[in-house]
Amino acid sequence: MRILKPLALLLSIILLSSCMATSKKEKISQVEKQLLYAEKQLSLLLVDAEKANKIPRTLDEHGQMHFTHNNFDWTEGFYPGSSWYLYEATGDVKWKNAAEKFQSLFEEHKNRTTNHDLGFVFNCSYGNGYRLTKNEAFKEVMITAGNSLLTRFNPNVGCIKSWDVDNGWQATRGWEFPVIIDNMMNLELLFELSKLTGDMKYQEVAIAHADTTLKNHFRSDNSSYHVIDYDAETGAVRNKHTAQGFAHESSWARGQAWGIYGYTVCYRYTKNVKYLNQAVKIADYILNYKGMPTDGIPYWDYNAANIPNEPRDVSAATVTVAALIELDGYTETSYLPEIDKILRSLATEEYTAKLGKNKNFLLKHSVGSIPHNNEIDVPLNYADYYYLEALLKYEDSYSPKN
Repeated sequence: MRILKPLALLLSIILLSSCMATSKKEKISQVEKQLLYAEKQLSLLLVDAEKANKIPRTLDEHGQMHFTHNNFDWTEGFYPGSSWYLYEATGDVKWKNAAEKFQSLFEEHKNRTTNHDLGFVFNCSYGNGYRLTKNEAFKEVMITAGNSLLTRFNPNVGCIKSWDVDNGWQATRGWEFPVIIDNMMNLELLFELSKLTGDMKYQEVAIAHADTTLKNHFRSDNSSYHVIDYDAETGAVRNKHTAQGFAHESSWARGQAWGIYGYTVCYRYTKNVKYLNQAVKIADYILNYKGMPTDGIPYWDYNAANIPNEPRDVSAATVTVAALIELDGYTETSYLPEIDKILRSLATEEYTAKLGKNKNFLLKHSVGSIPHNNEIDVPLNYADYYYLEALLKYEDSYSPKN
């Protein structure tokens, strides 16, 4: 028995290791199947986009295609970004051609100084394009967009201004210098530009914005407000509000996702542990929230009035899972069980559209803004984008090593 016990233990370890490797291979196989399916579905969407020579955004209230606005649309970078991801996944040059074609439709927007979403627009499109091709022209577009974004930074506040408040619905809120949690997603462009150019002005602004947001946007339970309004002269906080959430003190689901993703990115570039700690705190809030549905796909706001009879927001889930996969590589705590749960849920027929359905968008059941009665229970191009990103990250992070 003294001989057999160590032998049995060794055999058990070998068997367990073999099972774990098989399990990993099975999970990767499922991810690869989802990528292949995505390529088929989005190939159909590409036909529609090329026919219209426009960028698909979502569906309107009648279930018809809604393309991005020609003058400027914060979502315009996601569709070419998805095309870059499919090029990365398949190597098929048609996706490279599609990405280049559709991002060229808004290249002139790199000069805009009236919008804060230049990071979303140009990092997801031209940023991925430069990463995959090293086309210097793409980098120049990114630099111009980054310089335009820097004009919205106010050193008194320590943040990039989100919305201008001199017209539109924002003008009715009484805000002076609104900053939304979404803006954490525009910092990746700035961090990347300092890495590419060696000019630290971009990173300095990104760090200032991240630090000010860390100080003022989060509650004691690590959930975040949507909008913090500042005094432009003193930097003092004037209001803590929402625009797209249920209430000022509620937790808008996609806002929590923007936060975990944004601070994970901040840690990637700076290795400052305070950003890692914040990302972990947000993850803990999201994953341990007592009202989270068992499939891991959140309601559009964690505190919405009529839960469980409230719309889910798949876009919040895709952003969250993409962030968790990266965060999992930085922490001793493993988020893999939660990652697997969310990805399994997204792959079901409840959330993944059948081939040729859903006007050829990949995922169903996202929410833009319920308070604005806009884009409710529809596909959204950024839900598809972050889903593809998550699948690629998963494949890269968890593939069994040879």
